[in-house]
Amino acid sequence: MDFSAGRESSRARRTDTCATGEPVPRTRREAGRWLLASAVVTLAPLITASRPHPTGPDAPVPGADAPFDETYLGRRIRGAPVALGSRAAPVLEWRVTVDGRPLHLMRRADGSWLSMVDHYGWYRTPLEATRAAVDELGPRGQLRDLAPGPLHGGHPHGEGRHGVRA
Repeated sequence: MDFSAGRESSRARRTDTCATGEPVPRTRREAGRWLLASAVVTLAPLITASRPHPTGPDAPVPGADAPFDETYLGRRIRGAPVALGSRAAPVLEWRVTVDGRPLHLMRRADGSWLSMVDHYGWYRTPLEATRAAVDELGPRGQLRDLAPGPLHGGHPHGEGRHGVRA
């Protein structure tokens, strides 16, 4: 027996035994590996839960491209994506109506949407933009039919008729 003060014998540290009954030596390196592995297993769920989830306009929104047809605040709102352009360069546009009248939606560069009624706000989906337009219109407001303009054969101020160009 070793009776040195403050020190344990090397045999006293060996507590595990193998199948033959021999003590299994444990080293500091093995203890460090065991501690590191247990720390990883313990902290992995905490680290995963603390990671930020994308919430900005670039974040995927479930159902963002799904057509909608619902009654919102007493108004019938409908919208569906329409593919325009060629197969090589497809353009996704939305056809949206509020009580049967067209509501023009525009896609911003950051992927969000705005409407011609509420063009200072931005919304993650066309449905959110349409609901915001209904909120802005109020209970009695109506969308106006599109006035004749460049899409319908002339400038809205009539300069094309008189040949005046600024």
